[in-house]
Amino acid sequence: MSSSVIVLDNGGSTIKIGVGGDRNPTLITPNSTAKPPFSSSSSKKLLTSNEILSFDPTSLSLRRPIDRGYLLNPDLQRDIWAHLFRTLPLPSPNNSSLLLTNPLFSLSHSPIFELVFEDFNFRSLYISDSPSLVHLYEASRNPNGVVSRTQCSLVVDCGFSFTHVAPVFQNFSINYGVKRLDLGGKALTNYLKELVSYRSINVMDEYLILDHVKEQLCFVSLDVPRDLQIARKSGRDNLFKCTYVLPDGITHTKGFVKDINEAQRYRTLYDETPNVTTNEEKVKNPSEDAEDLDDRKKVDLTKNEFNLTNERFLVPEMIFRPADLGMNQAGLAECIVRSVNSCHPLLHPVLYESIILTGGSTLFPHFAERLEMELRPLVPDDYQVKITTQEDPILGVWRGGSLLASSPDFESMCATKADYEEEGSARCSRRFFQ
Repeated sequence: MSSSVIVLDNGGSTIKIGVGGDRNPTLITPNSTAKPPFSSSSSKKLLTSNEILSFDPTSLSLRRPIDRGYLLNPDLQRDIWAHLFRTLPLPSPNNSSLLLTNPLFSLSHSPIFELVFEDFNFRSLYISDSPSLVHLYEASRNPNGVVSRTQCSLVVDCGFSFTHVAPVFQNFSINYGVKRLDLGGKALTNYLKELVSYRSINVMDEYLILDHVKEQLCFVSLDVPRDLQIARKSGRDNLFKCTYVLPDGITHTKGFVKDINEAQRYRTLYDETPNVTTNEEKVKNPSEDAEDLDDRKKVDLTKNEFNLTNERFLVPEMIFRPADLGMNQAGLAECIVRSVNSCHPLLHPVLYESIILTGGSTLFPHFAERLEMELRPLVPDDYQVKITTQEDPILGVWRGGSLLASSPDFESMCATKADYEEEGSARCSRRFFQ
């Protein structure tokens, strides 16, 4: 019964939690706690869940239970889950099953079984890896597509802590074909912090602010040498230059892009028409929103702001060219080729034709186009390369879990609390092929 299954996509950055059978989760919230800079050690004022999103992000100190994709602090994870189960309108864990996502090649499942069955007393548990759920959801969305007809796909999951390239066959990840790139959204934000701190203003303690900067302003370059030349120009000839205003904690507690039109001028290089309001339109159609935007452009915060130029495309470039930055890592296109070559030759053409992108880092503009440009010279000419970006790369895993949880066979796939008490976590986890 889907109404008694809680689906929990336990990501390194965010938790997506809801009821099986629903299209969207009940809540998307940070998988962390935060301590305000003014909170003393004695007060122990910790922010959880949406409190972090509504609070002034300046100098917030984050604690995450997951590091590099692995659960390293089960006690902190228990506290975060307990807060969600206590505050959200979800079925009681005592009468529910749990579908939980877990990264490929996790170190141990013992802490998870203890949390689920001993701390929260769930009825049963199913652990799934993200690629198989992404494959399931995409196959259901397009019953006549290649993924559904062949029951085969290559899932590229660019998450918070890492990037996995995983071949999936008949809803199971082919473990020996999985390749991992130790780069994700966290590393990209940290790199942006270093660049801005070196060139403009010290923001090394401002992870949440720079993460917002990355999401709002960074994009994938389709011609890096050309864009580097443009970024060296001055004035209006530099299509990449834009300004980000930091929060001041008084008039505004969130950072913002000073001029949206300026920030999107680079899109003319790709023959796109930016969907923004021009200055002429503002004059003809004055409104409160337009006036607010003009005020933002004029705001003078005694240089409480910084400019970005080539940082906007150099940060996502890490995923495609990590070696250029001194990292001993293969680029994403090479990871894909290595993953495909690890599988049976008969699967090669199908895998290249059914590449699925998921994860927040795939939301950078022109990500899929750049990946295809990188991949095409490495793939045999007689193979097609088809890259599909999920309709919502952040929710794709959860939606696949929701679909699986509503299956009539779901309960028979789970490990029950009685199984755990009789067999232990090691034997129970074997049924999940992890």
